[in-house]
Amino acid sequence: MEASPGGGRRARRTAALIAGAAVLGVVAGTCVGYLVQADREPTALPSLSQPSLAQAKGAGPEPLSAAQDRKVKVDGDLRKLLLKKPSGARKGLYTVGTDGWMDLTDYAETFGKPAVAFRNLIAEDEFRRAAATTWREGSTYSVEIRLIQYRQEESDGAAEDAAANEYYWADSAAEDTESWPVPGTGDGMAYVHHKPKSEYGVSVYSAEAHAWRGDIAVEIWISDTKPISRTKVLDLAKRQMERL
Repeated sequence: MEASPGGGRRARRTAALIAGAAVLGVVAGTCVGYLVQADREPTALPSLSQPSLAQAKGAGPEPLSAAQDRKVKVDGDLRKLLLKKPSGARKGLYTVGTDGWMDLTDYAETFGKPAVAFRNLIAEDEFRRAAATTWREGSTYSVEIRLIQYRQEESDGAAEDAAANEYYWADSAAEDTESWPVPGTGDGMAYVHHKPKSEYGVSVYSAEAHAWRGDIAVEIWISDTKPISRTKVLDLAKRQMERL
């Protein structure tokens, strides 16, 4: 059914009349209230004055330490929040950023379309900084962990959105994938891809975990020539989140 010409104006006019009647009703009611109150005997009201309260003495509470104050902790050296390399682990096969830091270009290069990722990380996601570590255990087991921190000045959900994006790709990237919640996180997830990919003639299995806390998104990537257990990826994710 089409609206008749001027219908919107008519609706506004009706609303205005109703509003005007309501205002007049309020005014009339207020006047009656004043007249009734004027005929009543005055009643005694309790005094507004109260006895003075003693001021607390002594020093105030001690400021929280960096270990207790999360804001101090996450605004410090982000690399110190990364899991430490296990005893006996060796350096990763490739270099991650510079001295443990990944700049915007380094991180954008980890995406399928680096140029698009670069623009989005600046314009929409408010990328602040990223820290990463990598190591090898044995001859084939490899781990990389990244902490991506966002400014969250315009939007306070950048880290959560980044993790949600990784959940989507992990769920849809490959067949034969199992997933489990990461303990101690709101919606963190760990994934094991049971179907290996062939790289340079070698079958490589992979697992990953993603979560977020505050303004930091966590990415964990594992690869091996042998199947990776659920226990390994969940243990890494749980211990990394405990450091945040």
